[in-house]
Amino acid sequence: MEADIFEIEAAFFKDGYSFVVGVDEVGRGPLAGPVVACAVALKNKELRSKNQAESDMMWDLVRDSKKLSEKQREKIFDFIQEHFYVGVGLCDHHTIDRINILEASFLAMKKAIQELHKTINNQISITENIKYKIQDTKYIILVDGNKKIPNLSMEQMAIVGGDKIVKSISAASIIAKVIRDRMMMEAHKKYPMYGFDKHKGYGTKIHIDALEKHGYCEIHRQSFAPVKRTKKTLARLAN
Repeated sequence: MEADIFEIEAAFFKDGYSFVVGVDEVGRGPLAGPVVACAVALKNKELRSKNQAESDMMWDLVRDSKKLSEKQREKIFDFIQEHFYVGVGLCDHHTIDRINILEASFLAMKKAIQELHKTINNQISITENIKYKIQDTKYIILVDGNKKIPNLSMEQMAIVGGDKIVKSISAASIIAKVIRDRMMMEAHKKYPMYGFDKHKGYGTKIHIDALEKHGYCEIHRQSFAPVKRTKKTLARLAN
């Protein structure tokens, strides 16, 4: 393990944790589409590569997804999945409208952690040389932000700015961002008039103008203010 790259994870491994899980979500702010969360855990505590220079270059790209271009995120996507166990969870626009975006974000994170846990357990079960029994594994969940995930039975820690200082959280943010962006690109094919391929559902001027011109579509979050205003305007015009 290169402590200068994974300093925080290395400290937890030294304290006896089997898996250090980075968790982040993408999509709280947009007016349309799902919120997507990802949970990741390193497959190998000893990060070594046949081509160390190339590996170091790729690890350098594992940082806050907002600091990377779309091309860079796509480039690093497969590399992350090669080196991490990955779990993904999402909540759609219906759930967001029903329980609010914060609760939906927490729910998506829980789903991601559950999927990650299944993946790890399945992998441990089929590994010939089992280093530890499933029941002996010790997890620590590192969550980006200042709030812990409510009602989570696993040990966790909230880290403000975690996507900038914890590589595992950075990796989770990239996976979540790429998956959500791909979903919004698919949504653009069905609803091309909104420009989802450009803004991915965020409330840009282009998006707001499209809302005013075309009204809202199936994947818009009707509990969000700009969509609410559009809904009220359409109702008023209909009367």
